[in-house]
Amino acid sequence: MCGIWALFGSDECLSVQCLSAMKIAHRGPDAFRFENVNGFTNCCFGFHRLAVVDQLYGMQPIRVTKFPYLWLCYNGEIYNFKQLQKQFGFEYQTLVDGEVILHLYNRGGIEQTASILDGVFAFILLDTANRKVFLARDTYGVRPLFKLLTDDGFLGVCSEAKGLTNLKHSSSLCSKVEPFLPGHYEVLDLKPSGKVASVELVKFHSHKDEPLHVACDTVETLPSGFDLETVKSNIRILFENAVRKRLMAHRRIGCLLSGGLDSSLVAAVLLKLMKEININYSLQTFAIGMENSPDLLAARKVAAHIGSEHHEVIFNSEEGIQAIEDVIFSLETYDITTIRASIGMYLVSKYIRKKTDSVVIFSGEGSDELTQGYIYFHKAPSPEEAAEESERLLKELYLFDVLRADRTTAAHGLELRVPFLDHRFTSYYLSLPAELRVPKNGIEKYLLRQAFEDSNLLPKEILWRPKEAFSDGIASVKKSWFSILQDYIDQQVDDLLLEKAAEKYPFNPPKTKESYYYRQIFEKHYPGQSNWLPHYWMPRWVKATDPSARTLKHYKSATQE
Repeated sequence: MCGIWALFGSDECLSVQCLSAMKIAHRGPDAFRFENVNGFTNCCFGFHRLAVVDQLYGMQPIRVTKFPYLWLCYNGEIYNFKQLQKQFGFEYQTLVDGEVILHLYNRGGIEQTASILDGVFAFILLDTANRKVFLARDTYGVRPLFKLLTDDGFLGVCSEAKGLTNLKHSSSLCSKVEPFLPGHYEVLDLKPSGKVASVELVKFHSHKDEPLHVACDTVETLPSGFDLETVKSNIRILFENAVRKRLMAHRRIGCLLSGGLDSSLVAAVLLKLMKEININYSLQTFAIGMENSPDLLAARKVAAHIGSEHHEVIFNSEEGIQAIEDVIFSLETYDITTIRASIGMYLVSKYIRKKTDSVVIFSGEGSDELTQGYIYFHKAPSPEEAAEESERLLKELYLFDVLRADRTTAAHGLELRVPFLDHRFTSYYLSLPAELRVPKNGIEKYLLRQAFEDSNLLPKEILWRPKEAFSDGIASVKKSWFSILQDYIDQQVDDLLLEKAAEKYPFNPPKTKESYYYRQIFEKHYPGQSNWLPHYWMPRWVKATDPSARTLKHYKSATQE
């Protein structure tokens, strides 16, 4: 996890522009480098480093003697860099996993490079010999990337939008900061002036397609067929493989643990594999909640079962409310459910950074979208529509849960790893018949739970624990976190302001005082950037007026049984 930033064709003094690069310093607290590009005095790279792999030679932009004309700035982890080295006979100059991008590009161009990488990444690759700039982002957008491109060819690229919003440019030509689409790469021509021109934007990964890097994966070909025992076995093998490849780190590994199915499975498999490869420290797990919240109690059970070194972070409503503005600034969104869920994650990340030496943090993000874990999936009209909704959610992860997970951890210099979004695992799960993946017997994620039924990884009551939204599970059963927030905000926003909300904010107008309050804070930090959020996250098929699971009828009946 790092912060990358680059400018091409800047009309302004670069020493002034580089102040913008400092806005993402939290992403890489270990080191910073600012470097001009030889022969292009108005092009430069900025890099904030979190040293996780190759602490000696890991600074960026990465350049190697074999390809002096290539410059690479990337944020992410390439899990198959050693397999690719064996397959193609690459000679690496460093221990940095991202160096493989230079060798792959030299061997077969940008399309093959982006398609065969197994990992999470956002990168800027500059080829001065052929005057090309390439941008690319992983399938689900686990690593963030934003760009600004003006009509006259000034390009700014950054891990977070805040590093681009105040750039100076002599032209008054219209330009906007926007997220770079996951699963895409872009080719741009670099002109002698240092300006660029976009040539093409290409989608190189689709969620459902088996990725090309399967050919050099450590897992052999899996048995085919959709009989239940084969499917369950394949799910276990691929999930374990997803966790195993993410153990690549020279810094201490920890794990978020809410006590829900997803984070509990990640923690249990992670601990099992750490023992197998003799990692000589205990796994630290981290739970957050208010006093006696459901998540804290469940996480405690899981930690006792798997034997982790467990940490509990207890916060009160005042601490949560005080964090709202910092959280919105970090997130760069005004989405209601994202902000609610981010407050707990932001506070637990702050604790991890201050009180422990864990830096690489595992988490259960992506499972709800992939395995139909949201409670509203019980109301899906058909298995086929449920499957379509699952794919839509995965496609939009970079706007919601993946954005939350990245920004709340990166704000405190931590690196998040999300095995449920392993591309080989997700493509297999999405290839299963639609009727196999739907909730059954009133229980969501039924197939995933079944797959681990006989593994003894988790206590049965955790394996079959009903879905609890993270922003609700951290509070008490009596009063949800969203109710606490709403009670506070009700006193902060006047009724008249809400009545005129659509006039003030015509795009995605706030419909509640809570959404108005968040929007005000967002506009204070990012005026005129409301288009970063195309729509609010809301459940389907249930005519919901609030994104919280606790407002749904199915949730109420499930918790009252």
